[in-house]
Amino acid sequence: MLRRLLIRDFVIVDHLELEFDQGFGALTGETGAGKSILIDALSLALGERAEGGVVRTGKDKAEVSAEFDLASDSPLFPWLEENDFDTGTGTCLLRRVIDAGGRSRAYINGASATLAQLKTAAEWLVDIHGQHSHQSLLRTDAQRGLLDSHAGHSALARETADAWRVWQQIRAQRKAAETDAEAGAGEREMLEWQLKELERLGFEPAQWLADNQEHGRLTHAAGLIAGAESAVEILDAGEVSTAVLLDRILSTLRDLVEVDPALTAPVELIEGARIQLSEAAHELARYRQRLELEPERLNELESRLQAVTAMARKHRVGPDELPALQARLTARLGELRLTADPAALAEREASACRAYEVLAKQLGNGRKKAATRLSQQVSEAMQGLAMAGGRFEIALLPLDEGASYGLEAVEFRVSANAGQDLKPLAKVASGGELSRIGLAIQVIASQAGDVPTLIFDEVDVGIGGGVAEIVGRLLRQLGGDCQVLCVTHLPQVAAQAHWQWSIAKETRDGLTLSRVQPLDREARVEEIARMLGGMKITETTRHHAREMLGASTA
Repeated sequence: MLRRLLIRDFVIVDHLELEFDQGFGALTGETGAGKSILIDALSLALGERAEGGVVRTGKDKAEVSAEFDLASDSPLFPWLEENDFDTGTGTCLLRRVIDAGGRSRAYINGASATLAQLKTAAEWLVDIHGQHSHQSLLRTDAQRGLLDSHAGHSALARETADAWRVWQQIRAQRKAAETDAEAGAGEREMLEWQLKELERLGFEPAQWLADNQEHGRLTHAAGLIAGAESAVEILDAGEVSTAVLLDRILSTLRDLVEVDPALTAPVELIEGARIQLSEAAHELARYRQRLELEPERLNELESRLQAVTAMARKHRVGPDELPALQARLTARLGELRLTADPAALAEREASACRAYEVLAKQLGNGRKKAATRLSQQVSEAMQGLAMAGGRFEIALLPLDEGASYGLEAVEFRVSANAGQDLKPLAKVASGGELSRIGLAIQVIASQAGDVPTLIFDEVDVGIGGGVAEIVGRLLRQLGGDCQVLCVTHLPQVAAQAHWQWSIAKETRDGLTLSRVQPLDREARVEEIARMLGGMKITETTRHHAREMLGASTA
């Protein structure tokens, strides 16, 4: 749900920080007070088109940030992770900055984002229903998704899409096999020859490392032997070796220790050095005994290393990449062998098609039942929303070959008044009618919906009296399942809200600015009374307002 909204230097807003509650909230105020400015600002954070004219006069830029709390099972989480946006806070922060020239920057959870990414994330978070706002229900994919969700077939729809992709992949392989049989045969022969070469080489990374180390040792064997022998001679084997010299020094100093005990420490250090030199000489002697000149083994290793290097150079890879190359060639050869038999592919294609059709028909049957039920329920709701005689219908349009989403397209159609033909929902002319129809659909399908925040801007256009009260009750009912915000002029609608804000203009330092005031119980009475009676508020209108607020909580 929408938790916070920050607006800076947007139209007539200098600085607003708003915290939203759950349930149904009403935004009220006099005409021209700027109620829809909040919705317009939020729309920018959701990825709507930006113009430099929204920046407040005299300022360089406008900024809007919208913070949303996400449920633990929100479908937005996988998308955020897939696109490398932080998910650790359990929230989603959408931010938009627009400069006076109309250029804008977008951010998601503090990271730079494209406008397309901002719009995609917003589709999981908010639906704005109004005459000048984007509405997901106008998109055919959203209509289809809502129907499948209402029918409880979202998982089946995903399975159908997966089966479609498998079918289309095999179909493409079969067509390629039929048209490229000769070219495929040549590639198969080449791959088979290349794989035989790699198999004969028998390259293994661990052995390659060991061979290189052994080759380095044998290549320098003569130098290693000479060096070890020379070191042993100097340390311990020669007539004037280091060991002989140290022994002479120790013999002299040991006699002198009896004269001056202060020489004890140097004698002990030299004795320790003599022992370590002796051990080093013995280790070098043993090392020398293990060393041999092995020209035959050296030639064998050089041939082996040259063969590996030549093979890697031939395929333009490093020696360590040869196993991965072999795996890729093997996989490609398997694909070509499969496509070498168009008849077998055709059989697999037919099997995949049948599997898709079974799922698609099952999905279609579920859609038919849900479409009938939802069409009837929405049509009934329309009768109480100033659209007497109006009808709503979900049309299922057969497709010639089917698609990833099934064997039929889904189209929402509506007739707002008696005697009018049904037309696609996207072509309904009246914004007010569209808002109310969307309201009816959302109330009925809200239990199955994924979008946690719904906003209705001017849903009360063209209605009043009892119809307005029905709209208010529907919004309050909807607020029990998700967060609902509504910009309204009607007291019957506002009185049904769980909470209410008043939006007004004020003049500060010669500038006209927008002000938002959360209303407590008594302040709501005054605001509802103003909406009932205009500028002159009487005790009668206050009494009526209290009755309306009391009835909403009864």
